[in-house]
Amino acid sequence: MWRKVFMLLCCVGMCLAEVALAGDYVIGDGDSLNISVWGAPELSVGVVVRPDGKITLPAVGDVVATGLTPVQLGQDLTKVLDAYVKKPIVTVAVSGITNNQVYISGGGVPSTVVNLTGRTTLFKFLCSLPGIDNVDLINAYLLRNGKKLVLDFHGLFVNLEIEKDVDLQPEDILYLPTNEKNRIYVVGAVSNPKAVVYREKLRILDAIFECGGFTKYAKQSAVLILRSVDGKDQRIKIDIADLVEDGDLAQNIELRRGDYVMVQEGIF
Repeated sequence: MWRKVFMLLCCVGMCLAEVALAGDYVIGDGDSLNISVWGAPELSVGVVVRPDGKITLPAVGDVVATGLTPVQLGQDLTKVLDAYVKKPIVTVAVSGITNNQVYISGGGVPSTVVNLTGRTTLFKFLCSLPGIDNVDLINAYLLRNGKKLVLDFHGLFVNLEIEKDVDLQPEDILYLPTNEKNRIYVVGAVSNPKAVVYREKLRILDAIFECGGFTKYAKQSAVLILRSVDGKDQRIKIDIADLVEDGDLAQNIELRRGDYVMVQEGIF
């Protein structure tokens, strides 16, 4: 009977090892573990991984746990306990997780540390962030193990190019900068003056319509674009009346990041 149980557990261990290779949970500092040693209850304990990455077991002493999967730690403990228990069978279960953290910085959203309760992807994580509209996704990036990963945040989140999605891992750092420099500011005689998020091929009429269009007091022949080029200010006068009435498409110019669109008022 004992032999059959042993063989069954070995098979289970091999299956778990295959799962571990596919991305099993990796133990980290502060995690709570339940160590069970078959046939030796005095060696079965609950432990917390110390900040130095180790755990302490009766009769064994300190053993490194951080950086290993539960299956790998169980295999290491089996080798160590072989000197104390005949053919030990060790199982390791994670009962409390404090290691699954992701860090956010950059100013686009409030900087914080997020404790993930389970596996998630970059897309799902971005969907859960309040204020994501304030993030410059074009210049956002993910830092993993000190290396900057080349990811298309904008294509993934805005264009729903899900094939660009990736799994987040513990200790990932998300740099999410503000899109303050990635805006067009529309002021003056429009229905809803505001900052419009820049996008490629954005033209002046697009920005004005996003602000609700002209008010009845707008002087459509006197629209100004204030633009900074190499530290020098430029004033570009646009005649929207010619564009609307005569179809002069040359007046519907493309805007640039940081442009100010000023719609002046007329007397009538």
